[in-house]
Amino acid sequence: MLALDGKWIWDFWLARDADTWHAYFLQADRRLGDPELRHWNVSYGHATSTDLKSWVHLGTCFRPSDGPAWDDKATWTGSVVRDDDGLWHLFYTGSSKAENGLKQRIGHATSTDMHDWRRVGDGLVLDVDTRWYEDYTPDHWHDRAMRDPWVMRDPDSDGWLMYFTARVPGVDEPNAGGAIGFARSSDLDSWTLEPPAFVGGFGQLEVPQVFAHQGKWYCVFSTAAEHWSKATVAAAPSAPETGTHYLIADHPAGPWQLAPLPFLDGGNPPRRYAGKIVLLDTGPALMAFDHTGPDGRFVGVVGDPVPLKVDGGGLFAIDASGLHPASTATVR
Repeated sequence: MLALDGKWIWDFWLARDADTWHAYFLQADRRLGDPELRHWNVSYGHATSTDLKSWVHLGTCFRPSDGPAWDDKATWTGSVVRDDDGLWHLFYTGSSKAENGLKQRIGHATSTDMHDWRRVGDGLVLDVDTRWYEDYTPDHWHDRAMRDPWVMRDPDSDGWLMYFTARVPGVDEPNAGGAIGFARSSDLDSWTLEPPAFVGGFGQLEVPQVFAHQGKWYCVFSTAAEHWSKATVAAAPSAPETGTHYLIADHPAGPWQLAPLPFLDGGNPPRRYAGKIVLLDTGPALMAFDHTGPDGRFVGVVGDPVPLKVDGGGLFAIDASGLHPASTATVR
């Protein structure tokens, strides 16, 4: 597993360079005592692997800005891609001390070696457009959601697509206002916000990951049991749970539909959270951070890939037969 003595590890994302996997992950010192404090004492760790099981830790590679800045409070989950010239791009979540971390925005940094990241300008690349996305409304939701950017190439052009955790305005039920935000770029530097790719079902859809598999498109997300909408609860075959599930579509721009419930990987309390699906030569697998241990305490490590199976309708399920070997894995 991906673990560090003395640190909690939680949300993570992967990038591959030749035969080497690079994992970037949120980390915080266990000496804080209360794992809830980790969100405001965070930096990015960096590790490499050739099999997604054994890891070489390379240390801290990114952290909140020094001094007054839009991202000096916390830097949270992001994604990494490489452009046509070989430059690596990090897109990340930021929040500021001046706003007490309550308003999230999306930043941009680049690297030539996948470890030393430099912000592009002041880093800020996307802010909320209130035509489509909810601003901070303290009597309705606890923060302004614009985080967890997932960037990928546009399969229909030479440009790029971004998906992110967001909320929409004008929805009376807080748990029905969660959304997958959407933006486009031709060059990874300038981005145009568009209406959300998906709205509803949950108060928030965290850490989205979008990829294609066997002719269908998937948007993996995670959320908590307390953030299920009334309609989703009513339609579910069992009680709400916390964990990882997914949307499904025929095209990356949608329309997206919620895959049948229950969750792909859920529980009360959850064993895992913030899952990503990796596509192995031997089949798909789920990677997530271990959330709650048998003793009820927060764990804070990233587990080995858990095998998945896919039925004829393109629906995923945990495969209990054992773990896939991960020596030839790819991720989208």
